[in-house]
Order: sequence, then structure tokens, then C-alpha cells
Amino acid sequence: MGVTAMKLPRDAVLLRIFVGEDDKFERKPLYEAIVLKAREMKLAGATVLRGPLGFGHSSHLHTTKILRLSADLPLVIEIVDSPERIDAFLPALDAMMSSGLVTLEKVQVLQYGATRNGAE
Repeated sequence: MGVTAMKLPRDAVLLRIFVGEDDKFERKPLYEAIVLKAREMKLAGATVLRGPLGFGHSSHLHTTKILRLSADLPLVIEIVDSPERIDAFLPALDAMMSSGLVTLEKVQVLQYGATRNGAE
């Protein structure tokens, strides 16, 4: 029994979510809750990137410097899908986040999965 390959349109949207490593949603790490919700809603995929240094609206510096181990490091969650599927995900995301930054960018998908741009 094979897995049906999902196709992405060439013109898609990149949803980028900036949060802190210590942020929570229902006692679970926020980044994990977001990725699991994206999976539940059958979005094309999600990636969490951990930053060694960053600051946000408070200008408080978060760093991996040795004297401040794991000081609420910045995380970026990236999700690429069709504009319609991203728009459907935004209300769920809004319900999970109390702070953070969310951006959208138009992107072109050149390859997704084993085939190039959904070609058979």
C-alpha cells in the first residue's frame, strides 16, 4: 500500500513563524503544537529551525553563549503550501500564539518530494 504523493502548486506561500523555545501551548512546547496542528490539517510539511542568537520586540538578547545555556533560544517554523491551505491554518495558529511574529511570503515551488513540481 503506497503513500499518495501530495502536489504543491508552483505558486505557493511560505508561512514563517518566529517564537521562543520556552513558549508553550497547553503545557506543550509551542513549536511542537504548531507542527502537530499543521500535520493534523494535512499541510505539505513543516520545519523547525533553532537559532543560536536573536532578539525580538523586547530587544532582549537570546543566545547560546556558554554562560547562558538554553536561554529561550529563537525558533523559526516554516511551512510551505497553497495560499488556500495556509489561510485555513491561520485561525488555528492564532489560537495557539500569545506572542511571536508571523510572516507570509509568495514563493515558487521548484521541487517537492520525489518528482519535480508534481510531474509524473
